[in-house]
Amino acid sequence: MSESLTVAAAPTADSAVWARGLTRRFGKETAVDAIDLSIRPGEFYGLLGQNGAGKTTTIKMIVGLLRPTAGTAGISGFDTWQQPLEIKKRIGVLPEEFNLYERLTGAELLDFTAAMHGLERDEAVERRRQLLELLDLTEAAGKLVGDYSRGMRKKVALAAAIIHRPPVLFLDEPFEGVDPVSARLIQDLLRRYTAQGATIIFSSHEMYLVERLCTRIGIMQRGRLLVEDTPAGLCSRMEVESVEDAFILAVGGDTNSEGLQWLHTSAG
Repeated sequence: MSESLTVAAAPTADSAVWARGLTRRFGKETAVDAIDLSIRPGEFYGLLGQNGAGKTTTIKMIVGLLRPTAGTAGISGFDTWQQPLEIKKRIGVLPEEFNLYERLTGAELLDFTAAMHGLERDEAVERRRQLLELLDLTEAAGKLVGDYSRGMRKKVALAAAIIHRPPVLFLDEPFEGVDPVSARLIQDLLRRYTAQGATIIFSSHEMYLVERLCTRIGIMQRGRLLVEDTPAGLCSRMEVESVEDAFILAVGGDTNSEGLQWLHTSAG
């Protein structure tokens, strides 16, 4: 990647999500390398990268699930590690590998989450009803979460992440394992959410969804933030037609499969 394309985001006082020099090492390996990040209120921000690029590690440090080796991060005017309770009030998190209370029903899980965030009982019940209906989980509301399919678990985890209406939502591969109808419902829900001023940070390998949903994109490689831009701006500066093409060009991906000669010979 050309140095001229590298963009270092400068955190500002009005950033909804920010990071300064955020670094995480595992032994001798640097998973995230001194990232500066600034995401404005109302943005739908896509964080992209190949497997092992540092996306999930970055999100975990910002939300308080993994302590950084160096640097800091936060939400609005609050520091994740200095004011953890204030951070948890303001975020919803859908991690890639979610740990749910499997001996609760879907309805009980949402009621429990709502109670943890201090919602009044009547309001919590109404929000739970609406979320279960929207995500096509009403019939499964009385079933144990442990008996849900992966797609159903993803949807109930999303419902739990947004039931308290946090101003910032972190989504790590939110559409993985979700059927096309449910995926479209979730897309519409997230668009409406950002239209009301919420900020979403979205990590995915589904490039067409990133291009469709995101207002700005950051591309990571080997723990560093290579470039940030709007989808259209990214395509323009890379002189390509799609975000997928821009991503592959940015990370120097090799899509040539000619080396597998044995795979292209006749099996007959």
